Amino acid sequence: MALRIKTLETDGRAAWDRFVVDRCPEASFFHRAGWRDVIEGVYRQRCHYLYAERGGEIVGVLPLVHVRSPVFGDRLISTAFTIGGGTAALDDEARTVLDTEALGLMDRLGVACFERRGSPRPQDGGGWVAKEAVYANFSRPIAADEDSCLKEIPRKQRAVVRKAITAGALVDEVDSDPARFFPLYAFSMRNMGTPVFGARFFASVMRSFGPDCDCLTILDQGTPVSSVMSFYFRDRVMPYYTGCLPQARDLGANDFMYWRLMRRAVARGLGVFDFGRSKFDTGPFNFKKNWGFEPEAIRHEYHVPGGGGVPEINPLNPKYRLFIAAWKRLPLGLANLLGPHVARQIG
Repeated sequence: MALRIKTLETDGRAAWDRFVVDRCPEASFFHRAGWRDVIEGVYRQRCHYLYAERGGEIVGVLPLVHVRSPVFGDRLISTAFTIGGGTAALDDEARTVLDTEALGLMDRLGVACFERRGSPRPQDGGGWVAKEAVYANFSRPIAADEDSCLKEIPRKQRAVVRKAITAGALVDEVDSDPARFFPLYAFSMRNMGTPVFGARFFASVMRSFGPDCDCLTILDQGTPVSSVMSFYFRDRVMPYYTGCLPQARDLGANDFMYWRLMRRAVARGLGVFDFGRSKFDTGPFNFKKNWGFEPEAIRHEYHVPGGGGVPEINPLNPKYRLFIAAWKRLPLGLANLLGPHVARQIG
């Protein structure tokens, strides 16, 4: 049967998500339809969620976001404001037709670059340029048995976890809203010189994904000291956004937090701990390696009209060094006010 390319409408969300979650092994959490609601609702960036249909059944999806910025230029990104995307399909025909449609959309919009993040199926040649030296992902199975799970953590990091468990001062609680998570996240982002996404963004994320998203918060004598927002997708837990107070390190709160998240994931019937991405040779990258996770380079692909240069919009670019240093010195309230406006343009 012939393929038809369509754009996702409200009444097609359920079928789109069934395809992403249940039918397509290439699809990720970042292909889910809920991201369109978050991105358009919070940042007012136009989404073009394309899908291929054959015989009334979806056989491929490609979520696209048109990020418009007077600073960084107009770009088409799959999927902006996340770490994953690209064409997820059941066969090569659907994949090819969706890619062709996306390039046509790129021309019609007149954007400077088409970016695919963590594309599930590499695209070689045809004007595509790949980069794999910026980010790495970390994931591994979670041992169901508690002792075995603990022994999988390298000795030095395991000692920190054991000390936090033995001390008995830390308590972990699950939140269904970002009220306790956001101040910790915002504090950490400002200290790293990174613009914050904003409280509205996280409230929208949690509304959109419901039981597939929560926050695990660690308290010391009733005070929240670290917190992580996680996603749940198929058989995996995905700690994604995190933040903490300075005293969390001495308390071992972050290590305790990830340990408790592992155990809660096992109780939930999940088998994979997906630690997410980090930039090579950074503190978070080394922290995940110290937990015994092996880095796997993430492939980003770019299509630039006329063969121009690939955008380098990431903190490793030396041109942003002064901006990052200045952002670290901003008062927290001002950083929280300005951050979402900057993040909207970065995508």
